[in-house]
Amino acid sequence: MRSLIVAALVLGTPFSLGSMALAQERTPSPAGAQVYIISPKNGAIVHNPVVVQFGLKGMGIAPAGVKFDNTGHHHLLIDTDPPADQSTPLPATDTIVHFGKGQTETTLTLPPGKHTLQLLLADYQHIPHSPPVISKKITITVKP
Repeated sequence: MRSLIVAALVLGTPFSLGSMALAQERTPSPAGAQVYIISPKNGAIVHNPVVVQFGLKGMGIAPAGVKFDNTGHHHLLIDTDPPADQSTPLPATDTIVHFGKGQTETTLTLPPGKHTLQLLLADYQHIPHSPPVISKKITITVKP
């Protein structure tokens, strides 16, 4: 570790002990674990407010900050793809919504038109499991 830090300093490479530690602590997911969107269904035509129900199989839900084996909490990806680097905490944005209290449902207000929704489970530190527990992406159409 010390030689890695020295090399980063010598080469002028951006380096963060925090992100390195998180990358090393990625939580394993159990075989067969699945996360999915119960509703709305793929291809659904909906009106606001849109109720999205989350499903999980083979794991449990625990709030962010609470470390239990084989648990995590939901993150809803709205009109975006999963981050390429899943070894660091998921950012909280308008398109990556955190459910760190252990919620299994949400109500959204989306602009009219087509939208994609996808769930990504993450551990107590908001880091996706390894391998990632991610749902299929669904497409819905919101009518005015």
